[in-house]
Amino acid sequence: MLALVAGAAIAQERPESILPPGFNETTPPPPVDRTPPRAQPNPTAPGPTPFTPPLSPDESAELTDNSLADETAGTPAPVDPAALANYELPSYARRSLDRVGIIGAADGGLPANGFGTTQGRFLEILMGRLNAPLPSRWLSIALRRTLASQLDTPAGVNGADFAAERAWLLVRMGESQVARAVVQAVDPDNSTPKLREAAMQAALATGDPGLVCPVADAALAGPHDRAWVLMAAICAGLSGVAGEGGRQIEAARKTGVARGIDLLLADKVVGTSSKRRAVTIEWDSVSQLTAWRYGLATATATEIPEPLFATVAPRVQFWRAQAPMLDARTRAGAAELAAAQGVLSSTALIDLFGEIDEAEEGSSAEAGVARDLRSAYSESDRAQRIAAMTRLWDEPRGARGQYARLILTSQAVGALPPASDAEADRLIASMLSAGIDGRAARWRSLVSSGGDGWAMLTLADRFGGTFGRGDVRRYGGGARGDTQRKRQMFFAALAGLGRVDPSAMESLAGDLAVDLTRDNSWTRAIDRAAGRGEPATVVLLAAVGMQTANWHGVSADAFYRIIAAFHRVGLDAEARMIAVEALTRL
Repeated sequence: MLALVAGAAIAQERPESILPPGFNETTPPPPVDRTPPRAQPNPTAPGPTPFTPPLSPDESAELTDNSLADETAGTPAPVDPAALANYELPSYARRSLDRVGIIGAADGGLPANGFGTTQGRFLEILMGRLNAPLPSRWLSIALRRTLASQLDTPAGVNGADFAAERAWLLVRMGESQVARAVVQAVDPDNSTPKLREAAMQAALATGDPGLVCPVADAALAGPHDRAWVLMAAICAGLSGVAGEGGRQIEAARKTGVARGIDLLLADKVVGTSSKRRAVTIEWDSVSQLTAWRYGLATATATEIPEPLFATVAPRVQFWRAQAPMLDARTRAGAAELAAAQGVLSSTALIDLFGEIDEAEEGSSAEAGVARDLRSAYSESDRAQRIAAMTRLWDEPRGARGQYARLILTSQAVGALPPASDAEADRLIASMLSAGIDGRAARWRSLVSSGGDGWAMLTLADRFGGTFGRGDVRRYGGGARGDTQRKRQMFFAALAGLGRVDPSAMESLAGDLAVDLTRDNSWTRAIDRAAGRGEPATVVLLAAVGMQTANWHGVSADAFYRIIAAFHRVGLDAEARMIAVEALTRL
């Protein structure tokens, strides 16, 4: 599989539409290149406005007083671009492209040498071809942490281009805010065409068109997509220069750069920063939501009809969940999906429904969820608190929604004193869905040996011992879900964590039909990365090995390799949570 990936070339052609392909897919796309494409020339696009420094006070006075100075007295001297760049960003504030990221190792990021000796071009191809979202919440969290870390730029690639690949993958994962931060971690004068395209995508995903303003002139100076012409008009409006944004919008209208709702939305953004006429947005004739339409509508707090969200990929809901300009009730459904994916934390999800509870007294579905959550925290009777949690767990029909509800109740469960309970397995699953393993461990003596709760606590145990054949076979797969697959994943995870007695490995693998010796290009690549001690490479390769719609598509063979590689590079906490998640979601 990796041989095909590594040998592929990344396409660089721009589509004629305002946005790149792939946004409108309602199902995960085939493994095609996801690198932000290079723009094509647009002969109708205006060039960048030359920089003209303002007149000094003395020069202004001379002109105002109609002095007899010669005609060149008020003409500014040519500006040295290097001097101007140093004025805008002093040398001491400039950041090197040798190391790019937003989270240092001391703050929870991966080590700076996390990619080790792996070639940058190989990593770029892996990122460009990675399909997102991944089925695992905890692997997604590990991948986000990797892409956000302050990492040394690997050999053979430009630091800005490598940052662009990271940001573009984060956008596709739904991590719009982190993608924006990674783009901003590169100084504007170091931007490249690829980074500018990634900045455009991050700007639309966050509903923050101002993100591209520092690089808009550079984008227009070379081959560019039509979207940059409209973004230049938006930036002119945001700059505060009276009427400039409106004039550029009118020029775009006359030259046919865009039309219909795409142009109207750009006009509306310009109008919000000036006293221009109000722009009314009508969605009646719109059958497809695009990143451009989503981004500019969100930027202006323009309501998007709910049916249009069915025309886009899941990542747009994750962007929506993080949009602070939208009210809590509008974001609630998207926030649950985002939490199940790992884009939102359990705390962020709980806070959102707390906001709804404080603001709304109505009978909406969101208000009902908020009231049940309040009961899960505040009822004096333990049985009533657990009953409220059970209502929340049982309400969603889809597996993703059910997992989101476990995350929603995690803190409330953690506040309960341990006790024997019929719902003990789901109570434990709820805590572990949010990584509350310390409090979950207090329930160990209260769960039935061989059940789901016992198996999850066994995998989550930070100090787990070695298990023999009888210990592993004690787990029967629990009372819910695919019991046979869960038994396979339990064994594969324990083996990957190094907790299975070596003398029992072969017989257990045979009994459970798990191939621990499978050999292909991917297993060799992840084993080599783990052997070299490269956690960032391991996480990226693990994501490549888990490109499937849901957990049912993850083989126990691949799962063993992922857990083992995480364990070898010191990512045990992530490995344990991914292992528990498998039992929870199968």
